[in-house]
Amino acid sequence: MRYWCLIALGFLVAFGQPRTFDHDVQPLLNRNCAACHNGRTQSGGVDITPFTQPGSVLQAREPWERILQKIRSGEMPPKGLPRPTVAEVDRLAGFLETEWERADRNVKPDPGRVTARRLNRVEYTNTIRDLLAVDFRAEKDFPADDSGHGFDNIGDVLTISPVLMQKYLEAAETIASRALGADPLPAKPLEFEYHSKTRTVRRLGRSNIEASHRIDWDGEYEITIGLPGERAAGAKPVKMGFWMDGKLLYERMVETKPSGLVYFSPYSEEHFKLVLPEGDHVFRVGFLDDDFVKTLDEKDVFDDKKNKFFNMIKFIGPFPAKVDRASRKRVLVCDPNSGAPCVSKILTQLARRAYRRPVTRADIAPLEGFVAMARREGQSVEQGLQLAMQAMLTSPHFLFRIEKHPAPNDPARIHRISEIELASRLSYFLWSSMPDGELLGLAETGKLRTPGTLAAQVKRLLADERSSALAENFAGQWLEIRNLNQMKPDPKLFPQWGPELRDAMRTETRMFFEHMLRENRPMAEFIDSNYTFLNEVLAKHYGIPNIIGPEFRRVDLSTKERGGILSHASVLTVSSYPTRTSPVIRGKYVLQNILGTPPPPPPPDVPPLNEDAVGSAGTLRQQLEKHRSNAVCASCHERMDTMGFSLENYDAIGRWRSKDGKFDIDSAGTLLNGKSYKNAAEFRTILLDELPQFARAATEKMLTYALGRGLERYDRKTVEGIVKRLAAQGYPFQPLLLEIVESLPFQQRRGEAPKEETMKKQVAQR
Repeated sequence: MRYWCLIALGFLVAFGQPRTFDHDVQPLLNRNCAACHNGRTQSGGVDITPFTQPGSVLQAREPWERILQKIRSGEMPPKGLPRPTVAEVDRLAGFLETEWERADRNVKPDPGRVTARRLNRVEYTNTIRDLLAVDFRAEKDFPADDSGHGFDNIGDVLTISPVLMQKYLEAAETIASRALGADPLPAKPLEFEYHSKTRTVRRLGRSNIEASHRIDWDGEYEITIGLPGERAAGAKPVKMGFWMDGKLLYERMVETKPSGLVYFSPYSEEHFKLVLPEGDHVFRVGFLDDDFVKTLDEKDVFDDKKNKFFNMIKFIGPFPAKVDRASRKRVLVCDPNSGAPCVSKILTQLARRAYRRPVTRADIAPLEGFVAMARREGQSVEQGLQLAMQAMLTSPHFLFRIEKHPAPNDPARIHRISEIELASRLSYFLWSSMPDGELLGLAETGKLRTPGTLAAQVKRLLADERSSALAENFAGQWLEIRNLNQMKPDPKLFPQWGPELRDAMRTETRMFFEHMLRENRPMAEFIDSNYTFLNEVLAKHYGIPNIIGPEFRRVDLSTKERGGILSHASVLTVSSYPTRTSPVIRGKYVLQNILGTPPPPPPPDVPPLNEDAVGSAGTLRQQLEKHRSNAVCASCHERMDTMGFSLENYDAIGRWRSKDGKFDIDSAGTLLNGKSYKNAAEFRTILLDELPQFARAATEKMLTYALGRGLERYDRKTVEGIVKRLAAQGYPFQPLLLEIVESLPFQQRRGEAPKEETMKKQVAQR
């Protein structure tokens, strides 16, 4: 007996005493919290008396989680009051998390329920692209999607208004016509000219012009580019590029020096033909790798005796395209004029892909009826197919992602979604688009869930260029990069700002995210990395030399000025005001998007900052410190501002600076947890210590996006499990996606009681 007591005593010495409420929780509450948060004073409206009972750990779990978060972050106790030691906080957290984990083992799994949701604008655009090979931009025609929980693919907010329904009808007619092209082109080609003299083109820097133009018909167009001026006899030819919506469509070498002929005119034109899709587009023409223009003074750039530059874009068309369009090849799998069997085959294959499931005779018969109706009215078979396609594109089976449940009104009934439904969940998560033939085929044959197949499909979908949608849509909203389009930096203060720089900022962050994803980089590189992706425009903005040309490439960073997402100009711009930086917004950005602990909304009637004094009577930091002396503001700002000050060396469009007006910038600070930093690089090092918190925040964000619903209490077990498994692997990025795809809420769903019944239960509980 004595032998076993000695062994037990040895274990206690080696591993510490067993965790108990009286030992690990109660003393901390009494010593560090009770003086302010008691039944009499209730500072901040909080009385911890109920939390001094052991049963509260499980009975009041959500309030306890908030208490733990505030103590862990250093937000509580307030600055100037006695704080618990790191060991005491660890013991508190260890006890609480052990109790919660033990309780979760006995909780029945709940996968939640996702509302039948319509395709949002991005999903609609991408689905039309993959279904019909038609370039239709829903964001230009449809009203903006509502957002919930930070994303615009949340089922509960994706409603359909009468305006949107009308837009669906109009879009279906346009898309069907473009897909088959059965309607005739105009008898006479049309001509549109955009010129610098009429101010219908915009100059982008020294070597680019841009014009917005609507193409009304798919077809071939003759494009003319005007180039006034000439360069010195020794000037080399330079390559001209032509872009549509940011994508390079055409390039050729252009002669820029005089011809030597006495009748030579310094004005020349370049002519070429391209097949262009219907829609509103932004066209840009410019020189690639134009070294000569960099040698000119600003006043000589548009002097036609010293330089050759662009001043005009002209479109003539449409002309019938000489090659069959991709959309016709995709739809017309046989000759529809050969008879009814071919028409049925075309509609069956198209409906299967449009509805993203196997189709029945009941699905196809009404579509065949539209073809028959068109034929009775004297139209061609192809025009009848266009009409059937319009009906298909306005069907709920196309517009909505519908998942069937055997007992939709029974919240206790859980079932695994079908492989067909799983295929759509997977493709819309990673591609924001419909499943392709391989993925849908595996689901139809019941092979998608066979061992190893789902993981292989995740890797295949990620390797496909369509996975760039995850960067555009998930990362674009999580990191708020989509907001760049709404940013309007003051042109007097920031004359460098323009579409080219804005697009370069967005591209850097998108390529960085894609690299992290496809190369399975560790999550720590989001916070701090020694590389990024730059072109000449952005490298110049950052002050990084020897990066020439418009192409983006990976660049190793040689200084600590840059590194990780928080040093990207995109992030720094969307977290600033048009005229200045904002440590408050930047601090909130770190708390909300990096650590997943957003601050509460500000109280009403917050006194405004004295903007006129910033940079003249003192730095922005000094003005905010005066502002923060207001006790109402201090509690939250102490946490936010301290984080935001670390980024003050970056101006409102992300350039590095050492002064704010005439004053030196002080970017040092001490966080509420007592950790200090001198600059942005040291702050990033501190954030690396919070990698588990960042991984949890990223997991919650990505799971929300993948499911299309907000996370609930019952999702915590899933999140915690994913984070623990990622930690065991060193927090790699790519396994996060597979973990989500294989998770309970992604693979299963349950029913939900009708709203009336739920309300009755809530009333009864009260």
